[in-house]
Amino acid sequence: MPTVKQIIKIVDQIAPFSLAESWDNSGLQAGDPGWQVSKILIALDVTDKVLSEAEKLGCDMLITHHPLIMSHEKQIDFSRMPGSAVLTSARSRIAIISAHTNLDKVQDGLNDYLAKKLGIFCTDVFLADEVENESAGQIQGLGRIGQLGGTMTLEQLACRIKEKLGIPRVRIIGHPGNMVSTAALCSGSGGSLTTQFLSSGMDVYITGDLKYHEARDIESHGKSAVDVGHFSSEFIAVELLKNLLRQMFDAAKYDIVINTYDQEQDPFLTI
Repeated sequence: MPTVKQIIKIVDQIAPFSLAESWDNSGLQAGDPGWQVSKILIALDVTDKVLSEAEKLGCDMLITHHPLIMSHEKQIDFSRMPGSAVLTSARSRIAIISAHTNLDKVQDGLNDYLAKKLGIFCTDVFLADEVENESAGQIQGLGRIGQLGGTMTLEQLACRIKEKLGIPRVRIIGHPGNMVSTAALCSGSGGSLTTQFLSSGMDVYITGDLKYHEARDIESHGKSAVDVGHFSSEFIAVELLKNLLRQMFDAAKYDIVINTYDQEQDPFLTI
């Protein structure tokens, strides 16, 4: 039976932790590297509901895309997150690990998976890292740029995205009739890369969490964007991690049960 440390090594092979952004906190969030693992739950976020499901299923490990701890905690209060998750981890021996920006940036990671879902043929990295990934032989980085597979209106693209991701709505920036054929894509919160998009030569930007002034900048440049929301651009990380881990576990002959949490919902509700 593999240990937490061995599973972390597997995740590092899938998405090297060295690729993570400096502000990120991918890797072990809570738990003992020496604990043994036979059953895993995969989710997007570490929440009390997710951990309750992990306990119910008898899981030894929770693997998420978003880290449990993203800021410097001055105290661990067991009555609220992230302290309550640390308490559950220790009490129920559930190790918590996260693969965040390293999964976003690696080749065949989340951004490539999102592009594939949306029918976008990737031609390059949107914001490349300065250091080349020797094992892949290619530069890794945030987001992707590519071809939409034909020219269409912004409205048609928005409808295609809703269909492919199975979501009820998206926000668009630009006239619905704007013609687009090339796209920049960044899963999660991509507003900080708006300037890079405007200088990229791409017709449309597909991301989440765009702010008002970023939207105005895109509009003033005559460009287009589709804001699918943070959750909707990243919930597919759960199925991606399941597929990648299953392949690696089978190759290593690890007899591990993989469960996925499919009850997560976008925290934003439109009424």
